[in-house]
Amino acid sequence: MKVPNICDSRAVLLVGGAVLEPATLILLAGKAGAVVAADGGVDRLRAVGIAPDAVIGDMDSASAEAIAALPPGVLYRVDEQDSTDFDKCLRHIAAPLVLGYGFLGSRVDHQLAAMTVLTRYPERRCVLVGEEDVLMLCPPDLRLDLPLGSRLSLYPLAVVRGQSEGLKWPIDGLCFQPDDRVGTSNAVSGPVRLRFDAAKMLLILPVSALDPLMAALDATPASWPAL
Repeated sequence: MKVPNICDSRAVLLVGGAVLEPATLILLAGKAGAVVAADGGVDRLRAVGIAPDAVIGDMDSASAEAIAALPPGVLYRVDEQDSTDFDKCLRHIAAPLVLGYGFLGSRVDHQLAAMTVLTRYPERRCVLVGEEDVLMLCPPDLRLDLPLGSRLSLYPLAVVRGQSEGLKWPIDGLCFQPDDRVGTSNAVSGPVRLRFDAAKMLLILPVSALDPLMAALDATPASWPAL
């Protein structure tokens, strides 16, 4: 079945099947327009009484009860096994921002696969939300206001260089790559500005930074490169 693009002028909440907190799920739904379930995420939504606007995936995790309860035109079954359900969903969502919940905190292999998907679709701006952290593929030029001393980690998924302002340990002149230099456990020392030459750097922040991050992304360019 051909999957149409799920479009919204606001943020879209994309829900996966990992362990999640019902209260957080309800809170995030309030920040979004449309709600999309990735396969077994439909059961998570059903448990808190949220009806998804679309359910996308190969349906190997969703319960028969949740699928049967869906109204016509909501379920999009994609049987190919060459991509994850997160990939299937993200490439069909057109919105300024996707909030992904239910993709962190369970299986490590699923988390790593989700991070790889982020690099495939840098134009599909997506923040993955966990219980302790939020992470995203850092945009080309990001200005961010966070409390002094806030934890800010950078983790490269390939060779990438950048420039920074407002970090305790500046990154100017450094070459990052996953088997050499990484940028975890840095700290905010002032108004932050981050610029990178490629869409290959993960930005990892405390979950308390979600609202400031969302606000900052509203004014952030999406074209590469920035440097």
